[in-house]
Amino acid sequence: MQINWYPGHMKKSLDKIRESLKLVDIVAEIVDSRIPISSRNPVIDDIIKDFPRLIILNKVDMSNPFETKKWIKYFNDRGIEVIEYNSTKDKKTNELYKTARKSLTKLFEKRKEKNIKDTTIRMMVVGIPNVGKSTFINNISMRKGTKVGNRPGVTRTNQWIKTNSDLMLLDTPGVLWPKLELHDGGKNLAFTGAIKDEILEIEDLCFEFIKKLQEISPRSLQKRYEVDPSLPALEIMDKIAIKFGAIQRGSEIDYFKVSNIIFDDFRKVRIDRITLERVEDNLEIKDINKM
Repeated sequence: MQINWYPGHMKKSLDKIRESLKLVDIVAEIVDSRIPISSRNPVIDDIIKDFPRLIILNKVDMSNPFETKKWIKYFNDRGIEVIEYNSTKDKKTNELYKTARKSLTKLFEKRKEKNIKDTTIRMMVVGIPNVGKSTFINNISMRKGTKVGNRPGVTRTNQWIKTNSDLMLLDTPGVLWPKLELHDGGKNLAFTGAIKDEILEIEDLCFEFIKKLQEISPRSLQKRYEVDPSLPALEIMDKIAIKFGAIQRGSEIDYFKVSNIIFDDFRKVRIDRITLERVEDNLEIKDINKM
């Protein structure tokens, strides 16, 4: 299945990101810690290339902490500084500034050589829709200065935001890439809500999600829903539907309703703190190991 998700404003946003690089010193890429690879837009990656950057590993309160530590090492091994972040409560403005300055050692050395006393860091913030970018910016700036919504594509224009330190943030709209094949990466984006549920067959998606949990976190299924995780995925969905009353007239399973229940549980961390992508399963790592 192929997902077509590329409104006109997204192409304009990518062009704006490309143009805005000359205005900033560093790029902060917001990444969902539950899906650290799938939530990185490869198009943005191509635009940024070797430009100074750091990773904000967001939603760490929703992901498995053990897996998060492994992902931090993964990025650090590739020369990218990482900040763990909980967008619902963290501020970490000073940590963000210090980490960015560490990545900009050469820039500040040049400023010192030229006797420039400017300590301001101009940082562009990028990320896919619904990754928590606007909430991150609001927390860092300690004000309600950007539009925040629970649906992809809320932020549409570039905005400069001041913080209480020598840090200026340039907000940008969240962008996905032109077409998403519903393989693992596309599914993971859909599982976390980065893609609108309305453009997907949520019942089929939930079936795939149950299979994913059976693979990576069977105990979570057992703990939350009191089901045997070794049962076929469809049978697990049926048992959850009966447990939560997702039944239509004639005792038929309401798969639409139970799918929404399960995804709501996952996205509100009622099931468990789950990381859908593990470092050891990442194809990029497998390819590197073969070299």
